[in-house]
Amino acid sequence: MKSFRYIHSRVISLDRANVDTDAIIPKQFLKSIKRSGFGVYLFDEWRYLDRGEPDMDCTQRPLNPDFVLNKPAAYRARILLTRENFGCGSSREHAPWALEDYGFRVLIAPSFADIFYNNCFKNGLLPIVLDSKTVDRLFDEAKGVGYQLEVDLEQQRITTKFGERIHFDVEPTRKHRLLNGLDDIALTLKHADAIRTYEAKRRKEAPWLFSDVA
Repeated sequence: MKSFRYIHSRVISLDRANVDTDAIIPKQFLKSIKRSGFGVYLFDEWRYLDRGEPDMDCTQRPLNPDFVLNKPAAYRARILLTRENFGCGSSREHAPWALEDYGFRVLIAPSFADIFYNNCFKNGLLPIVLDSKTVDRLFDEAKGVGYQLEVDLEQQRITTKFGERIHFDVEPTRKHRLLNGLDDIALTLKHADAIRTYEAKRRKEAPWLFSDVA
């Protein structure tokens, strides 16, 4: 997965609480497990005026002009500001896949659903939990066109356009994984030499476990 250290980006404000994973990526798009190609279907039922289906040409679909992703200010935004319990509902990993494929790297909310929160770190997204008052203030500030934030993972710090510095917490192991772009497979492969050594030793100790079945 992509590593993450620092970003300075526009912010999209999604002023909704309890956004579930079926809203993030509707169930009809879950047939693929390629991890890519889901960005055009992100928030599909809110983003478009028709019903989306897999492999549709989204460039020809009618857009909902009132939805935040369709506003000019959302262009190239990499930070999503939202409300409590984001990512609730089913545990589909396609939700962080869709957010990452669209281009988001940072999510900011007062709380996230537990499984969704864990899946974000496994897929290169940084979910930041801030207290509700701070999130309210960021929403107020983000009403201005082109509002931007700086997010520094190494320093665990958000810097606003007014120079305010906001600290956020992140568990050290998760921080290490994001800084180095390590998903579960990459973490396992860091021990590839030890795994090969163990397998060679085990093959000598119990060769019958490795014999071909006639």
